[in-house]
Amino acid sequence: QVQLVESGGGFVQAGGSLRLSCAASGRTFGGYVVGWFRQAPGKEREFVAGITGSGGYTYYADSVKARFTISRDNAKNTVYLQMTSLKAEDTAVYNCAAGMAVPPARRPDQFRHWGQGTQVTVSS
Repeated sequence: QVQLVESGGGFVQAGGSLRLSCAASGRTFGGYVVGWFRQAPGKEREFVAGITGSGGYTYYADSVKARFTISRDNAKNTVYLQMTSLKAEDTAVYNCAAGMAVPPARRPDQFRHWGQGTQVTVSS
């Protein structure tokens, strides 16, 4: 069992950067695949990035490749999403989620545990 709390969202100018954090409680965190998802008003939730329990394998949505980087520090029970070259279309509520799915899992229903979300707003 794991509980997740996102932080680091905010208001940023287009072209800027932001780092989101996903802090986990639970001693088995290192065994979970973790994904970042986002949802903008009026749109469906979409997969952004995923990472295996060890951090050895990462995968991304095509729309964020070369701009976003997912990483994790299991000693700190934290997963990060480093976002650079932000665009207005990146504006959304971002959630992290954890599950026992086989990578490269990217469907929301493959992740059992979800954080509350953090708002990212990119202005032009």
